[in-house]
Amino acid sequence: MAAMKPMNPPTSARCVLSFDFDGTLHHPGDDPPVPAGFFEWLVRWREDRGVIWGINTGRSLPQLIDGIIESAFPFSPDWVVTRERDIHLANEFGRLIPHAAWNKRCDKETNRLFRRARGFLRAAKQEIRERTGAEWIEIPDEPAGLIARTDEEMDWIATRLTEMQPPKDVGWQRNSIYLRFGHAGIHKGSALGEAAALYHLDASACFAVGDGHNDLEMLDPRHAGFIACPANAVEEVRTKVGAYGGYIAGAPHAAGVLEALTACFDAGFPGGD
Repeated sequence: MAAMKPMNPPTSARCVLSFDFDGTLHHPGDDPPVPAGFFEWLVRWREDRGVIWGINTGRSLPQLIDGIIESAFPFSPDWVVTRERDIHLANEFGRLIPHAAWNKRCDKETNRLFRRARGFLRAAKQEIRERTGAEWIEIPDEPAGLIARTDEEMDWIATRLTEMQPPKDVGWQRNSIYLRFGHAGIHKGSALGEAAALYHLDASACFAVGDGHNDLEMLDPRHAGFIACPANAVEEVRTKVGAYGGYIAGAPHAAGVLEALTACFDAGFPGGD
């Protein structure tokens, strides 16, 4: 990725903001896909509240970079999570550099786990091929993945995988008709916790907003003290955010993100004034 202009560092990092990308912050139907008002908000609260911010997505890094370019980001995020697990941190030039210790540990634990889970994956592959029209995908650096034809078909697949009682620590991340198998303990939530720890902050100083199934672990008090979703969030996300007393925006996409951020910071986050 070509280096981007970084934001000026805050005097003191006081909170970490975690934004899902597709469907939450970024919406291709809008022009631009991420509104200028979002970046104006970040500049203001960087100075006033010491915000650190990042994109937490299921996209690969090249796919995310494409989205950043499409959205004409005026400066780089402080950090990004890609594939719901890999962390990259912006250096002083705005270039995203792998957080090697975390990424290598995630890869090692995931690879070790799926060597033990080959039997389950074979059985799942056969079951899904026989009973659905979903496409089974195997690519480098990924144990396996799926693309269903419809959300309803993926609903059935996710339920069936649970019924098959996967081995301990085997999990998956779903985003609409897409599913990626992975380590059950490695997800957007645990990655957010690691990113916050790098700034010596804990969950109480984290804000997280998302709209899809793969955001569910991130939208949890164990990982974020303030959680929110835009109006277009799937029902499971809306239910979880409501159950934990989070903020369900009345507006969709980035407008809902800005609505939630305003409510959060008007409430005195982080830690009051």
